[in-house]
Amino acid sequence: MRRCAVGGQAVMEGVMMKSDEGIAMAVRRADGKIVATYNKQTTRAKKGTFWGLPIVRGVVALFESLSTGMKTTTESARMYGEDAFAEEEPSKFEKWLAKTFGKSVENIVIGVAAVLGILLAVGLFMFLPQLIASLIFGEGKSVWRSLVEGLLRVGIYVGYLLAVSGIKDMRRIFMYHGAEHKTISCYEAEDELDPAHAMKHSRLHPRCGTNYLFLVMAISIFVLTIVDVVFQYGFHINIANKLLAFLFRFGTRLLLLPLIAGLSYEVLRWAAKRDNWFTKIVRAPGMGLQYITTKEPTEDMIEVAMAAFYIAMGERTPEYYNDLADAPEDEADGVIVDVEPAEAAHAAETTENAEAAEKAEATEAEGTDAE
Repeated sequence: MRRCAVGGQAVMEGVMMKSDEGIAMAVRRADGKIVATYNKQTTRAKKGTFWGLPIVRGVVALFESLSTGMKTTTESARMYGEDAFAEEEPSKFEKWLAKTFGKSVENIVIGVAAVLGILLAVGLFMFLPQLIASLIFGEGKSVWRSLVEGLLRVGIYVGYLLAVSGIKDMRRIFMYHGAEHKTISCYEAEDELDPAHAMKHSRLHPRCGTNYLFLVMAISIFVLTIVDVVFQYGFHINIANKLLAFLFRFGTRLLLLPLIAGLSYEVLRWAAKRDNWFTKIVRAPGMGLQYITTKEPTEDMIEVAMAAFYIAMGERTPEYYNDLADAPEDEADGVIVDVEPAEAAHAAETTENAEAAEKAEATEAEGTDAE
């Protein structure tokens, strides 16, 4: 079995594939044709640099993933044919923003959406569990409070996935997520890389981002519980004011989030490279959650995923797919016209004879009516 360094992400009616050299994306356009893009991009987390150090590289990977995810999602909407920025005239406020920050309205919207997404994630998966645990246990010394807070965090995460999986548009994205996994699994199994063969492979993959996010939730339980114990019983930190005590605990969790993300990334890399009973146990919860975040794709979805994969691997170019998408088609049957000269002449002659016969019949019919 061969290893593949390419990772992906489902986007609107398509798939993004990221290699060490750049980012490829393929989308099935509204007219049914596949269009693609490729942008060279390398990670800052390179070996031999500070950003490439263990744990640090996990934090870098997280922020790069968030940034890339927002951009590719917006780009996929444009490629599909639903560009929200194409037909609208920017308002005075939007023009002021673009002039003030020196960026396009689109980039500003992406940035605002990213900030709001981070705030929502922090509020939903950090603030809310801590608030519920504090209402149950108060702000006194309690190891159980940290454990319950962690379990609430996992429960909210699972509930969130179940809720969004019921949305029709998200279900299609989850199907493309499955197509991405099947494509990579087919390649790693050294099977013939086509949709029919890829359909036989699992839609679950040990390097999936779902596994990573679950590990973040799980590892946060251990790290934050240890930190709370050290603060309460080691340093004897006991803040009398309940609001200040709550904010202190929340602040420590925010500060420790990069450490937790980095540790989770290292555990994911380690578990993905090994296949024994212990790593299977570590991967099991995240693999189970992939039954929610991935759905069985159709072969045409896998065709799109493979287009992105071929480009990411350097075996094809975006122009290969874009030229096919823009090639002239016969309006009757939707196939590319490629008629030989002799066949064309014969077809023209047949058409002329048919038209002459129709005119003769029409003339004869008019004469009959006159009589």
